[in-house]
Amino acid sequence: MKLAKPLLIAIAALAIVGALAYALMDKPGAPASTFTTLEGKPIALAELRGKVVLVNFWATSCPGCIKEMPGMVETYKQYKDRGFEIIAVAMSYDPPNYVVSFVQTRQLPFPVALDVDGAHARAFGNVQLTPTTFIIGKDGRILEQKLGELDFIKLKALLDKELS
Repeated sequence: MKLAKPLLIAIAALAIVGALAYALMDKPGAPASTFTTLEGKPIALAELRGKVVLVNFWATSCPGCIKEMPGMVETYKQYKDRGFEIIAVAMSYDPPNYVVSFVQTRQLPFPVALDVDGAHARAFGNVQLTPTTFIIGKDGRILEQKLGELDFIKLKALLDKELS
């Protein structure tokens, strides 16, 4: 029985060290994607290093996507001058004319790209559900991945931390 206590302490210490190492592990890098905006302008993620970038996969047929767009517009306007960028990527099944109409009627101030062949969704881990959002840090690593509507209070806290 005297051996059991030191053994348990050693196991607990190893578990703590393992959990700490896992927490400090490198976050995955964002894929080396180059998006093409509705205006035909290329935007390479690599060129946005030094900024915090939100890549949002969405569709005009997605109620959650439509619901979160005003919050994205407001967040973009609030943080764009501090080194924040949004790229809204319309899913491959979304008719391009619907996307163009949506962007124009809602006057979206950030770049919107079409994922015509689904290559961007595949590059980001085969995104199939919308909205799916990736927040990429200044170093090009994925800080967060969110399936479903964004929590703008949490997002703004993260942006305040990352952009300070």
